Amino acid sequence: MHPPFVINNEILMHLRALKKTKKDVSLHDPIGQDKEGNEISLIDVLKSENKDVIDTIQLNMELEKVKQYIDILDDREKEVIVGRFGLDLKKEKTQREIAKELGISRSYVSRIEKRALMKMFHEFYRAEKEKRKKAKGK
Repeated sequence: MHPPFVINNEILMHLRALKKTKKDVSLHDPIGQDKEGNEISLIDVLKSENKDVIDTIQLNMELEKVKQYIDILDDREKEVIVGRFGLDLKKEKTQREIAKELGISRSYVSRIEKRALMKMFHEFYRAEKEKRKKAKGK
């Protein structure tokens, strides 16, 4: 059995290699072989690790996807969404806190948030629809 730090390094090296190719990472992707020559996937390694590690990896993967769609927002919308959901890896803020920072009403922050989330959802939906169309064409 490998020490946890060796396993963590292997996982990080694998994720960095995949990031260079801008490919989505699946927890079921093979990352190597065990002593008997059986294929090992990320999920196999992570099953025996602390559950927090799995949650952190999934959260980071989801954050990366969200960050792809945040670029379609204008500056104020970005500021509201990043603050509300803690996408800058800081504490999530309330609509009141954001309203005070921006010098606008809480209800206006709510409207900006809803509009921004809808823009992101529509862009996500469009991109997913396009992916499915390309997958069918292959």
